[in-house]
Amino acid sequence: MRLIRLGPEPSKVGADVRAALSTWGHGDAVLGGIALLGVRPPGCPRELDAVVVLPRGVLVVVGVDLPDPAVRLEAPLNGQWRTDGWPLTRPDGALSPAAETLAASAAVARRIQDMRGEPLPVTTVVAVGPYVGQVVQPTADLNRGVRVLHPKPTTLLAAARELATSDRPCSVEHAAKLVAVLAPTGAPPPRPQLQAEGFSDAAADLASASTMLLPKVAPPARRRVLPYVIASAVGVLLVVALVLSLTWGNAAENSTASTSAPQPTTVVVDGRNFSPRGADRTDDCAAHAFGDVRGWLSEHVCMQLRRAQYETEVDGRKVGVAVAELNLPDATRAGELHAVAATAGAGGVAAPAQEGKGWPGGPTSFDRAAIRSLAKGAQVRIAQAVWAEGESDSADAALGQVAEQALRLPAVQQ
Repeated sequence: MRLIRLGPEPSKVGADVRAALSTWGHGDAVLGGIALLGVRPPGCPRELDAVVVLPRGVLVVVGVDLPDPAVRLEAPLNGQWRTDGWPLTRPDGALSPAAETLAASAAVARRIQDMRGEPLPVTTVVAVGPYVGQVVQPTADLNRGVRVLHPKPTTLLAAARELATSDRPCSVEHAAKLVAVLAPTGAPPPRPQLQAEGFSDAAADLASASTMLLPKVAPPARRRVLPYVIASAVGVLLVVALVLSLTWGNAAENSTASTSAPQPTTVVVDGRNFSPRGADRTDDCAAHAFGDVRGWLSEHVCMQLRRAQYETEVDGRKVGVAVAELNLPDATRAGELHAVAATAGAGGVAAPAQEGKGWPGGPTSFDRAAIRSLAKGAQVRIAQAVWAEGESDSADAALGQVAEQALRLPAVQQ
């Protein structure tokens, strides 16, 4: 378990939570995972003592300070809490703190879903203190994935093992995205640290997976099964032959049709026509960036990069346009990236044409392009415009106007 402290504990018992988690040590020998301490995920109604991202689940830990130590705590989610037989009174008149803890847990689950994070089970631990000897919970509450406990290393560990029950382990890439989605500041741990904490390396898992898809035929049954196997094989061969015949038969037609196939629809912005010239997308945003923008992306999570190219004209002169759309975990990080991209000379995202994906009559370079950027929500858009022929100037007013208009072009082409 690797601990990342993002803020102070919002409750006194939060110190016990941190102490319990720290006893597990780094690595996955005990459990693994990443614990975000003193964190308030975007959209969450309150600070949380911890959000623990485990290889098979997400644990939301909310601390509740009791007025005094208790030998026995009765803690129903819907009903009066009692300490040693006495009703637990609260200044706000609530019967228990269960409602606010469940609201916090629901906010974390909603945040993960909205940001399309790994769909791991999100469960709740209500950590109570300063000390409780025994906690009594209704069976129905336990089945809902909620544990009320005093956070000793053993009790917290037992709860984590009971609640983190996903069928498949979370990968390193998904773990990094989950941490970025839940933590409002900072960057996720590097890949080697996530691997050490038990998150799976998807590439290694696929490489080591068994390629045997069909069960072996047992010798006693071979005589009866063999005719069916042969029949199935013949059927497959017939289907393949049919497909090949259709393909060969239509080869000439397809080759001529490809030259006359309808091109993507022209996009009009402020009366100017932009003709699509190709698009792509990737999850590796930093690999296609340059300058300070590349440096920022190398240290932060970027969910996806979409790029599109267009061609337009200004006074009869062709202009090449490149649009990059970067999806970040939240609006805060989008604002940070926009601040970098909007700085003169800070770099940007390479156009596909600069990577050998140009088009006939288009520019071969986007050097000295006019660049404009825009941040909206958790998204940053960067547009570039250059003359298809001749030298360009980043301060060219005509190119600047085209780049400004290009910010409204779609990064996906049909």
